[in-house]
Amino acid sequence: MNFLFFIKAIALLLAAGILGNWFLSEVKKAKIRKDPWYKPYLSTPGLMIIAIIVLFPLLVWLIRS
Repeated sequence: MNFLFFIKAIALLLAAGILGNWFLSEVKKAKIRKDPWYKPYLSTPGLMIIAIIVLFPLLVWLIRS
């Protein structure tokens, strides 16, 4: 394992943490406004998370084949 690997891992974890906090703030705002449960998933961070969940397995499958 080299230094570049650790830099990439830290960057990935930092990005995931930022996106997670952004989504959590949208969830809290929706609860305060008493919006429907699905409203945070239609926000920008929610759509980004959905896209990652859908596209990641597809990319792994394409790379391995």
